Amino acid sequence: MMAERARLMAGRLQARGLVKLPPLASPLRGLMARDLLDEHRGGPLTALRRRPPKVYGRVGDLEVRLAETWADVKRAQRLRYEVFYNEMSAMPSFLAEMRRRDEDPFDTVCDHLLVVDTNTKVGIDQWRPSRKPPVVGTYRLLRQDVAERKFGFYTQSEYDIAPLIAARRSYRFMELGRSCVLKPYRTKRSVELLWHGLWTYVREHKVDVMIGCASFEGTDPKAHAMALSFLHHFALAPPEWRCRAHQHLFQPMDLMTKEAVDMKAALKALPPLIKGYLRLGAFVGDGAVIDRQFGTTDVLIVLPVEKIDPRYFDHFGAPDEVKSRIA
Repeated sequence: MMAERARLMAGRLQARGLVKLPPLASPLRGLMARDLLDEHRGGPLTALRRRPPKVYGRVGDLEVRLAETWADVKRAQRLRYEVFYNEMSAMPSFLAEMRRRDEDPFDTVCDHLLVVDTNTKVGIDQWRPSRKPPVVGTYRLLRQDVAERKFGFYTQSEYDIAPLIAARRSYRFMELGRSCVLKPYRTKRSVELLWHGLWTYVREHKVDVMIGCASFEGTDPKAHAMALSFLHHFALAPPEWRCRAHQHLFQPMDLMTKEAVDMKAALKALPPLIKGYLRLGAFVGDGAVIDRQFGTTDVLIVLPVEKIDPRYFDHFGAPDEVKSRIA
């Protein structure tokens, strides 16, 4: 009876556009509806259990760690809403606007890397002041073994990454997503702290390849013609690492000839996150994708650990180290 009521509730919410569920079997739909009801009653989501604190490092008042509870995840979701919807041009659903949180079903199965400011107890959400230190930076992490047991990778909805994963069966893949930092904290110190946490997590779980989408603001690829053309001509993944955008979403990136690309202007036009990935040794996929919900033009990032420039190991730690150098 309870499962049936949960399924009915999920169907009503979806029909009203209040929540978007992935194409899953009905028992999982029922579980998600029950989770929504649990959250309404103040209870934790079933899919996320309390875990011991996992702190990866601290610099000054800033600390990088994994989310321990669903309350931690909700604080990350509020940060994402602040950046993606209030600061940028993402279009919230009715439910997201009401809750002031960016959320989807993947949040229940991912790990969430958080940067928190321990010097203040005031959250970023004026309607929901928090007694806990505010989350000022976040990454959403989805390992391959978890993805295969749950919903798959979010990136597969935009790019055909399945052939690459199938061809590299001995490699452990991990998806990076929903990366953002609160505007006043977008400094070298906080971004590096986030990377320290990410790199420690990668080594801890013996990840071989990081994948995910990075974005240009706006839905007109021509507005980023120089940067996209640079990525196509100078950063395109070699054939053995290349993935292509799904045909119905594919947007060409070679909007200018290789000879017409001004290298200095192109590098200046790249978003800092994409530029950082390239410096580490990342490739990009074939074709861009327009994400109208988030108001962005996306490119696929493929970063094999074996391709990371060794000069970064002196600062962030070697691949065979496990503990963070700033723990």
